[in-house]
Amino acid sequence: MTAFRIPSTAPARTSAPFVIRSECASDVAARETLLDACFGDNRHERTCQRLRDGRAPAAGLALSAVRGGALVGTLRLWHVSAGGRDALMLGPLAVAREARSLGVGAALMNAALMIAASRGHGAVILLGDAPYYARFGFSVAQTAELELPGPFARERLLGLELVEGALDGAAGPILATGARERKARRSRKERLVSCAA
Repeated sequence: MTAFRIPSTAPARTSAPFVIRSECASDVAARETLLDACFGDNRHERTCQRLRDGRAPAAGLALSAVRGGALVGTLRLWHVSAGGRDALMLGPLAVAREARSLGVGAALMNAALMIAASRGHGAVILLGDAPYYARFGFSVAQTAELELPGPFARERLLGLELVEGALDGAAGPILATGARERKARRSRKERLVSCAA
């Protein structure tokens, strides 16, 4: 087993202009608005989103970036089977336009990979821009024989082993394996307010 080292991609700061924390229920509406702004109205039709539909993110791996009390970034990881190998699927990663020069995306990536490695996860796969994700160690080397259940660009299917050999021989479909998402139940007071509105 090889120790995974997170590459340093953001300049060192004595005090960051944002905070990375676990996602909380109060982030949901802002997260959905941010995802719509970043990915457009058709984001629910994309292959990776359909793979995530109805699934809860992996425990401890739904992160938010907050600046001045406002959500400026989001990243989630999900349990999948990558050709029969346990892995995590990363996405979506989104950063608000006004925060894109602050290193929010890199900070979210570094935090997510560090948490995933510390929890013993072996690999992370994603569908994304190879030049951007290469700086975190992602490449097409481990994903050449993997398939998503829908249309995708082969050169955008990237993998990163957190544990050496975790994706060796991985071939076949990428399938969702995580827990089903539980629908939040509204309190009696919330139901009354929504009925009165």
